[in-house]
Amino acid sequence: MRRILQGRPPTLRRLPVPLRWAVMLGLSILFVVVLELLGLPAALLLGAMVAGILVAVMEGGLRVAPLPFALAQGLIGCMIARSIKPEILGELLADWPVFLAGVGSVLAASSLLGWLLARRQVLPGTTAIWGSSPGAASAMMLMAEAHGADVRLVAFMLYLRVVLVATVASVVARVWVGVPAGAVQSAPWFPPVAWPALGATLLVGLGSAVLAQRLRIPAGPVLAPMFAAALLQGFGLLAIELPPWLLAVSYAVVGWSIGLRFTRPILAHAARALPRVVASTLALIAICGVFAALLSLVLGIDPLTAYLATSPGGADSVAIIAASSQVDIAFVMAMQMARFLIVLVTGPAIARFFARRLPPSSAAQTAEVS
Repeated sequence: MRRILQGRPPTLRRLPVPLRWAVMLGLSILFVVVLELLGLPAALLLGAMVAGILVAVMEGGLRVAPLPFALAQGLIGCMIARSIKPEILGELLADWPVFLAGVGSVLAASSLLGWLLARRQVLPGTTAIWGSSPGAASAMMLMAEAHGADVRLVAFMLYLRVVLVATVASVVARVWVGVPAGAVQSAPWFPPVAWPALGATLLVGLGSAVLAQRLRIPAGPVLAPMFAAALLQGFGLLAIELPPWLLAVSYAVVGWSIGLRFTRPILAHAARALPRVVASTLALIAICGVFAALLSLVLGIDPLTAYLATSPGGADSVAIIAASSQVDIAFVMAMQMARFLIVLVTGPAIARFFARRLPPSSAAQTAEVS
């Protein structure tokens, strides 16, 4: 990596285009396997993104076409919708003041930290604000791009936070209740498939994504399928079927699309910003820990349940940790889902609010690192 940032990296330009794609596919598989062995969350997307970054800085000259990118977003939207279950919505309605207070506190803290990073010109424009959003990383990344932020640096921030949050939450759960590593088995890659349900899921997800792209709805290829699939699922009209191998393809397409946009100046900027982004993320984790302690003291909620519920991001990894622990899983996932839905609705307005309070030099910084 140092050679790539400081010297002239090796080039892939002389290779035929199919061979360049084969190189990126091989690198993706390698990185995914390594990240899976390390137990890191979002390994499928991260591995593909890192492979795309390497191919980009080695002058691979590859790009993912808009249509496959939109279709991959549609399937990810359906995946998110699968988590919006009626029982979680019932939990939200039953204790809405608690969820509103918890979500509002985390959202205020993350927005303030993002604004400070932007004001100190650690990252340009609204990038730091979107990158600090405590919502689902894949959805926030795609929304940030639709609203003008630098998706490369937003992805850098979001997935760095996912890794740090998951690591800290795993350590806390293991110390608290002795959860052994690997307590939850990974799902099989090729389980039996309910083909009629898969066909209906593809029809809703891909159809909504293409329609949203044609209508130029901001972040529509992920949001339209998510809302359509969640609504149909809630009324019992759709059983969302997404086998792991299909999701792997979707994550690879999204990871490649973002990774291939990286440049050496962007990588250098991310490397310079790394210490302060890590400090900001650790500060957010600590603040959320304080909120969890207040929830536990005031409302009598189990401390580990409160900690996992307020953990800022990485809902999928938090769900795995919660399933391995003696906690109120419904409460944990309801808080995570409430935060995601509120960030989804308020994210653009929050980004605009803080952007108006940034000095002009912070917004102009975007051009300097692209």
